[in-house]
Amino acid sequence: MNVRVFASELEAAAACAAHIAEALRDKPSLVLGLPTGRTPLNVYRQLVHLHQRGEADLSRATTFNLDEFLGLPPDDPCSLRAYMDRHLFRHVNLAPARIHFLDGSAERAEWECARYDARLAQAGGLDLLLLGIGSNGLVAFNEAGDSLQAASHRVRLSRETRLGMASFFGDDVSKVPMAALTLGMGALFQARRIILLAFGMSKAAAVTALVRGPITSHCPASLLQLHGQVEVWVDTEAGRGLEGTS
Repeated sequence: MNVRVFASELEAAAACAAHIAEALRDKPSLVLGLPTGRTPLNVYRQLVHLHQRGEADLSRATTFNLDEFLGLPPDDPCSLRAYMDRHLFRHVNLAPARIHFLDGSAERAEWECARYDARLAQAGGLDLLLLGIGSNGLVAFNEAGDSLQAASHRVRLSRETRLGMASFFGDDVSKVPMAALTLGMGALFQARRIILLAFGMSKAAAVTALVRGPITSHCPASLLQLHGQVEVWVDTEAGRGLEGTS
């Protein structure tokens, strides 16, 4: 596991966006796994900036987002699809047909999850996966617990996770949906390359557990220790427990 500690979140975000742009030049048909939340916002801003300068071409890329709130249709302004439209999709040249998302308003969550897994398999899996990490060690919406699921699935969100998403609902945690659909650990683990981003003091304990702790379902991100192509990019606050890690 390669750990890089950056002086600031903005420095890490700029480096990540440049890395994505380079990967797109090497493989224009790149299949990207994309997260939401606060962590990737500056990455997306930097990627839009690179696109506007002609340095990031996404016209042949394919994207799969990692999760969506259960019960929210794609056009709901609080949906994660709407988040991606606001912060990335409408500002770059991604072909709409190459954008893939779980549908939180699907009538049967199980069928929707199976459809999504099949579509990702048809695309050949993820070439490059961006991940955030929750303060409890979750990745995507794979919550900490006694067990983890390999396939995409419906998940009940912990209060800690819902508190972390409250800023997208006017800081009212009561408005954050109780459940979501998420890619499972299998699809995440099968990504050919992974960059996990973490910023701020609130992520320090989770990052330390990810890198140095035991592999356990109580810190889902810890399973990434078994993956051969993972990079962990953090700012100095999130990496404060990793002194001496290379």
